[in-house]
Amino acid sequence: MSAHVLAVSRSDRHGFSKQPSAGITLLTGLGVEGDAHAGETVKHRSRVAVDPTQPNLRQVHLVHAELFDELKAKGFDIAPGDIGENITTLQIDLLGLPTGAVIGIGTARIEITGLRNPCIQLDRFRPGLTAAVLGRDAEGRLVRKAGIMGIVRAGGLVKPGDAIHVSLPAEPHRPLDKV
Repeated sequence: MSAHVLAVSRSDRHGFSKQPSAGITLLTGLGVEGDAHAGETVKHRSRVAVDPTQPNLRQVHLVHAELFDELKAKGFDIAPGDIGENITTLQIDLLGLPTGAVIGIGTARIEITGLRNPCIQLDRFRPGLTAAVLGRDAEGRLVRKAGIMGIVRAGGLVKPGDAIHVSLPAEPHRPLDKV
């Protein structure tokens, strides 16, 4: 099977984990309907404290399920939604996408804005998890593996099993950075 959605999750509260669902609705310019992080401006509490008027570049959080296999080998049993993602994917190199790539799922379109920056909440969920989702590349640069963030360019229903298609932006591509 090619790239597809493994699971979808949302939460109407500002907690850490999100509850798996049969489907989520993406709303253009806002994020996931009924999710605490939906909105045109930032909703993550740490970012609201700095500047509540900044645009919400983290409307949708995507994580590749292959990360869960890597974490299991390190002793962490993580399931879809556990680390706060809205969409859990399979068979797509999310971390290798450039900034501005567009992920299409049915009629929904998510423009990738950057990498999730792992934070202390991961360690509060499972001690040692922050270090487990960080690595180094061949040149010694920090690699953040806790998923990618995006904004909704076109809304629609997203559910497990849906195919994922990627449209790349014009070159030169900019690598993902933390948002």
